[in-house]
Amino acid sequence: MNRKKERIAGFLLIAPSILLILLLIGYPMVYNFIISFHKVPVNPKKAMQAVGFANFTKTLTDSSFYSALGVTVFFTLLVVVLSTAAGLAAAILLNRRFFGKKIVKALILLPYIVPSVSLIFAWKYMFNNTYGIVNYLYVDVLKLSERAPLWFDRPASAFALVVLFSVWKFFPYAFMSFYAILQTIDKTLYEAADVDGANGWQKFKVITLQEIRPVLATVVTLRTIWVFYMYTEIALLSGQVKTISVYLYENAFSMRDMGKAAAISILLFAMIFSFIMLVRKKVFRYE
Repeated sequence: MNRKKERIAGFLLIAPSILLILLLIGYPMVYNFIISFHKVPVNPKKAMQAVGFANFTKTLTDSSFYSALGVTVFFTLLVVVLSTAAGLAAAILLNRRFFGKKIVKALILLPYIVPSVSLIFAWKYMFNNTYGIVNYLYVDVLKLSERAPLWFDRPASAFALVVLFSVWKFFPYAFMSFYAILQTIDKTLYEAADVDGANGWQKFKVITLQEIRPVLATVVTLRTIWVFYMYTEIALLSGQVKTISVYLYENAFSMRDMGKAAAISILLFAMIFSFIMLVRKKVFRYE
């Protein structure tokens, strides 16, 4: 009887959280799935018109969809690989005692905790072609060009800067994750490796990499999801980088095609879910 009361009490305690999840996540997901099979009118008072798989067909036959998807895959690959590598390198370097370590860690974490909008406008200010510090150094100091380049107005340079910004903004997350797990590795493993004559790369491959494998899978998984759907940083930094999130936004709010936008989001969910499952299967293959 007491156990039954405990189960009821436990359910009552978590019931508000379950209700909140259903309202904030469950309902939008179900509604999004429903409207993906409908033509949604701009006027909310008008009824939706069922169109079957027309929205999915329209998306899959749109060349802009594949162009945006290609840009997004390349962008995600660069940001995830570079930010993960930078975070791991920083964690390994700081996993030792030295003077000023706390200050260095604070500086590394700074771009991650500062609001993105502030950082975005700081970057746009630095690369401004009239008064930006970057163009001042590039043109006036180093004399590399006679005229200040329009960094965010050219697709190639805009893409490179958005990648660089994203790596700089998000690599502290990888650093925090790797630094925490490195603190738990038994130091005697490295001492035994030193006795066996192992070099730095061998110790990293056999000891460090094996110990951080679960954290590595988590970092890559979460970072892939976040970067794949990134919109705010890309849209505010430059209008020249046409990722899938920008393509989705334009269909939903510029063209007012909510049905197609819903279909796009479902296709993207299927793609990213399949990719994440594949990555985790590969990472934990030897677990």
